[in-house]
Amino acid sequence: MEPLTAVIRDSKDADSKFAHLPRVPEAPIFAVMSAYKNDPSPVKLNLGMGVYRTEEGKPFLLPVVREAELLLVNDLEAAKDYIPTTGIAEFNKLSAELIFGADSHAIIKNRVVTVQCLSGTGSLSIGAEFLARHYKQHVVYISQPSYENHPNFFIRAGIAVNTYRYYDPETHGLDFQGLLEDLNSAPQGSIVLLQACGHNPTGVDPTLQQWEVIRQLMRSKELLPFFDSAYQGLVSGNLEEDAQSVRLFVADGGECFIAQSYSKTMGLYAERVGALSIVCKTEEVACRVESQLKDVISPTYFTPPVYGASIVTAILRNREMYSQWNSELKAMIERLINMRKHLFDALCDKGTPGDWSHIVSQVGMYTFSGLSEEQVAFMTKEYHIYLSPDGRINMAGLSAKTVPHLVDAIHAAVARNI
Repeated sequence: MEPLTAVIRDSKDADSKFAHLPRVPEAPIFAVMSAYKNDPSPVKLNLGMGVYRTEEGKPFLLPVVREAELLLVNDLEAAKDYIPTTGIAEFNKLSAELIFGADSHAIIKNRVVTVQCLSGTGSLSIGAEFLARHYKQHVVYISQPSYENHPNFFIRAGIAVNTYRYYDPETHGLDFQGLLEDLNSAPQGSIVLLQACGHNPTGVDPTLQQWEVIRQLMRSKELLPFFDSAYQGLVSGNLEEDAQSVRLFVADGGECFIAQSYSKTMGLYAERVGALSIVCKTEEVACRVESQLKDVISPTYFTPPVYGASIVTAILRNREMYSQWNSELKAMIERLINMRKHLFDALCDKGTPGDWSHIVSQVGMYTFSGLSEEQVAFMTKEYHIYLSPDGRINMAGLSAKTVPHLVDAIHAAVARNI
């Protein structure tokens, strides 16, 4: 006989105005996190969520961020009043200078509108909503593959999503010819989402020369570039170098969108700090765009939070702290490079079948391993190693101690298919 509590629960469900709602599957990356958390194995390894960790596997709080927090705590004049809808003015100015360069002609001529948003996701969401309201083309092209959440920002805004070829699984590199062919076939004026550097999930970036070819093609087709910049400084270890793709498009005088995030680059994941910049043709157009951005933001969250953006502002405005941040970024990327070499060497020493050179040729936080979804599932079940179903490995989740365990798992997974 069914328990009485179950009958009562079913009855209450039937009375609900929302009983008809289907359950939405958990996003793959959060499903991986949940499974990892619930696994009691002492050898479990989390290589899924894109969070930078120390050699000991702990979340990394940048020392310069801690210094900035202490400054804020000791500022007796700090207030908790509402700030403008567009955010902290100094934060916006410094964020624009970080990605475009302080000497950018677009900044000097007041053609850039920057608004503080809720990290990169919030910046992309506000940008997509603005485009849905005010841009002629309601289609966006996104790389295949891309960050799994990218399509959602545009779909929710009512913008159709198409893809362009990007990753070549045979070479584990860029399908440059396919990319050019697909963008050339896109309807004139289409939006194109580009990742400024440290492409997620592939770790494959165009060269500067390839970026220039992409720029020329996009401008000739009047395609609108929308950059997602989440890893500036975490690819080359140089903040200026990692901004070159964006600066190519800004230097030609054309219009473009840029979403910035400080989650990865300053370790401010929980603070949700980001910015959306729109480069316009003229100062007058920029003023009109800013007024419309306020109209998008105001009913969404009215004003952004202060604390995280104040940390970023404190670091960007202070020359010594900025230099310290740059040094800490270099140390972080050096560890990632060392992990790549360590993993590659260990796979070669093990004699694992296949060419693993892409591990060291790819850049940034991620390695697109080439492992199939079936192989990933095997590694999770037999070795308690958790990563994205597409085989993306967060290199920052590795350490010298855990590389042998991962190598054993990869070797076993590959050997099963031979």
